[in-house]
Amino acid sequence: MVLKPNMNTLPTSLEEWVDESACQNNIDQLLAFGKSNPTVTGVEVGFSKSMGLTSHARLGDVESVEFERGKSIGLTVYVGQQSGSASTTDLSPASLKATYEAALAIAKATQPDPCAGLPDKSELATDIIDCQLYSPWALSAEEAIKMAIEAEKVGLDNPKIKNSEGASVNSSQSYHVYANSDGFYAGYPTSRHSVSCVLIAEHDGNMERDYAYELKRNAKDLPHPSEIGKKACEKTLRRLGARSLKSCKVPIIYDKDLASGFFSPFFNAISGGALYREQSFLLNSLGQAVFPSFVNIEQKPHVQGSFGSAPFDNDGVATRNRMIVKSGVVEGYLLGVYSARKLKMQTTGNAGGLFHSIVTTNDFDQNALLAKMGTGLLVTELMGSAINMTNGDYSRGASGFWVENGQIQYPVHEITIAGNLKDMYQNVVAISNDIDESHILHTGSILVSEMSIAGN
Repeated sequence: MVLKPNMNTLPTSLEEWVDESACQNNIDQLLAFGKSNPTVTGVEVGFSKSMGLTSHARLGDVESVEFERGKSIGLTVYVGQQSGSASTTDLSPASLKATYEAALAIAKATQPDPCAGLPDKSELATDIIDCQLYSPWALSAEEAIKMAIEAEKVGLDNPKIKNSEGASVNSSQSYHVYANSDGFYAGYPTSRHSVSCVLIAEHDGNMERDYAYELKRNAKDLPHPSEIGKKACEKTLRRLGARSLKSCKVPIIYDKDLASGFFSPFFNAISGGALYREQSFLLNSLGQAVFPSFVNIEQKPHVQGSFGSAPFDNDGVATRNRMIVKSGVVEGYLLGVYSARKLKMQTTGNAGGLFHSIVTTNDFDQNALLAKMGTGLLVTELMGSAINMTNGDYSRGASGFWVENGQIQYPVHEITIAGNLKDMYQNVVAISNDIDESHILHTGSILVSEMSIAGN
């Protein structure tokens, strides 16, 4: 890596820290090993390199500054229907040779799998779209420290903020390449920049914590650190005086910060691995209505600068726009090459999971959603997880705010919300337009008509 040990500023271009020629030479060596062996029927190689800077400040002092640098290369060797994989962080010729030999030895020792093998050539991406995922930030350690301290200071200036878990500033850059022996070779860089702050408030002997967090591809889109601290302070103070609830069944709103997680079990349940292992509560759901008719989920993996955008999946298959849910009905699964073969279907270009997607939202904000709910619970934090992916049973610790007549009344903690995911998805009433764009799935706050609350 070009970055010198005494440098404390991140590079401003890919060329400063990635030698693309050396990367291709390393990959070519591994592919050549396979091509020289007549028993090897295919080789695929993945290369990754990353670097980043993180500063953490607490109570006005620097707690840590970390520089991260890493690289690795891995390959899978196919001998007919047998496969073996190995990886290394040592990119010397001797190490690459040893890694290839290790993968080959593993392949020869495994049982044949009729679904193993490279993608069909016709499935590989040919037009590598530039999704504009890389916006480097020339962040220095000194600047990162200053920003972290600024983020925390606003909260610490409030007399009700008694402590802090600190504020952090992070900037990271990554470069990924996938290649195989059928001639595919492509890669792209990405960047992620974030500022966060976690504060602790106290009143009448009761303590509560909350946080604020912003994540962007381009650092220019980050708010000023003091805005992060101000938001963390406001959220933390709102939680003072929290109480539990009596056990009941009421409507629930998942706040926009949690809304993408509400859909996560759905995407896991329609993924190839869960389906062919029959570990999904949505087996044979293709063509079935899982959500109300107003819900649509469209994958749009080429939206520039968005999290979850990518020109190809982990198999080198082209990603594409597709409807996953249309009018509440499951239009397609999330399949990579291997899982598609197991299910006797075609890959959907989703090896590695879901790409950038958008959920239909109603044309009103969260305040209107609260009014629509009337009386119920606004959930703003979830803890733990007890989700049975086989039958859909769902139970999680939660905190948030009790709502009456569409207005927040008081904060709530030490409760558990529960239901069955099939019912929860069918009982979605509305989705507001307060979208959190830091997630792969773009969705607003979600109103569910009824869930169980376990409290006092």
